[in-house]
Amino acid sequence: MLKHSKGGDANASRLSHLLTELAKKISNSLGDSGERATEVPGLMLYRRTAPTVPNPSTYEPSLLVIAQGRIRVDLGKASYVFGQARFLLTSLELPAVSQVITASEEAPYLAFFLKLDISTVRDILNTEEVHIPEATSGACGMATGETTVELVNSCSRMMDLVDAPRDIPFFSKLIQREIIYRLLQGSQGARLRAIATFETKCHRTAKAVAWLRSNYEKPLRVEHLATIAGMSRSTLHLHFRALTAMSPLQFQKQLRLRAARQRMLTSALDAASAAFEVGYESPSQFNREYRRFFGRPPIRDIKALRDGKVVAITTP
Repeated sequence: MLKHSKGGDANASRLSHLLTELAKKISNSLGDSGERATEVPGLMLYRRTAPTVPNPSTYEPSLLVIAQGRIRVDLGKASYVFGQARFLLTSLELPAVSQVITASEEAPYLAFFLKLDISTVRDILNTEEVHIPEATSGACGMATGETTVELVNSCSRMMDLVDAPRDIPFFSKLIQREIIYRLLQGSQGARLRAIATFETKCHRTAKAVAWLRSNYEKPLRVEHLATIAGMSRSTLHLHFRALTAMSPLQFQKQLRLRAARQRMLTSALDAASAAFEVGYESPSQFNREYRRFFGRPPIRDIKALRDGKVVAITTP
């Protein structure tokens, strides 16, 4: 249920109405499809008619608004369970595990997922008068915030562009700026600013995260990561864990396992070959860690994926 905001019953009623309208627009746009990449840059829509199993997914800098249903997103040891009352803000590319937990044929899970342009965030911070609340405790690259009338209204108007393709080139940029403005003004605005602002420790830690994403198959040298971030080893460890909810080694392990899974699925590699390609030196260690993370040994997991018994990536 939606909590009443400071504006009282009228504001809560308005928010409920807007979310209902957003759900209708998403449902109409998707029809019977489970997902759709719209013509609006960065806008994806999702529909699920039953709960899903937990599966790895990659969250880019993005906004996830749930118009109907509930989802659980696990990042490292941090878990976010939310529905209409809260949105999910991700400020850098992160490996997570997603699971739709509330969905049915009568009331499907319906989601609005918008990739955020960090250069636009930076431009707004540099050119506009934006009031940003003080940072909340922690600096994780993923967090939930309270869904507001203003934010849902902006999302709903972006949905209107799906049926007005001629307006997309002009209005999609303006509405994305408005959505980013609303996010910057909200409770999670400080997190978004920290990633976009060059001199902050969050931004410098994000550089180390990006390097690791591009070089996960190489041996991990924390000293090198610390140099990239311009920090000491201990400071990098502290900020890396705060930003990703994982240590650099845990982060690398998830990247390697996901990459190996994708290569076995698409390139018909055996487990040992995939393990070596992503940086493992021991196939037995790879098999143990793969089974622990995906719930099945590699051969059984890939067979289940190919047989359609489980999806490779659970989308938002």
